Amino acid sequence: MAAERRYPVPPEVLARFGEIGRESSTLAVLRHAQIAERLGLSGTDHKALDLASRADGPLTAGRIAQLTGLSTGAVTGVIDRLERAGFVRRVRDTQDRRKVLVEILPLDEDKLRPLFDSALDVTREVLEKFSPAEREVVERYEREMLRLIRADVLGEDESA
Repeated sequence: MAAERRYPVPPEVLARFGEIGRESSTLAVLRHAQIAERLGLSGTDHKALDLASRADGPLTAGRIAQLTGLSTGAVTGVIDRLERAGFVRRVRDTQDRRKVLVEILPLDEDKLRPLFDSALDVTREVLEKFSPAEREVVERYEREMLRLIRADVLGEDESA
């Protein structure tokens, strides 16, 4: 495989992108804290639910800890709160009855959709200002950032 081409990044460019990333991160956290509050959850519970809901089936508490980067003790509290709020339930593993799995209960899409509509509206409004070719570059940048941040925060393999 050919070496990936790299371009030098002047300090002022890195500083600009760092500031954009910082503000974007803050606003994303605030948006999701608002959404979580409307759902009766904490921001951590909301995002743990989001990560777990992307799985192909029930998960162990240990797997949720891996996905979130939280300790297993913290995940137990998250699961307790999600269970009380009616988003998950604990079930026995059919293969190994000693193992407890966390199953995501069906989400009320009609209730959830309005919470995210404004985010999709903003995304559409911004994307309409970029050509399809420019969107590909922005998407490539975002996917690369996610890949490296996932590796940094969750310790996932960067090549995945």
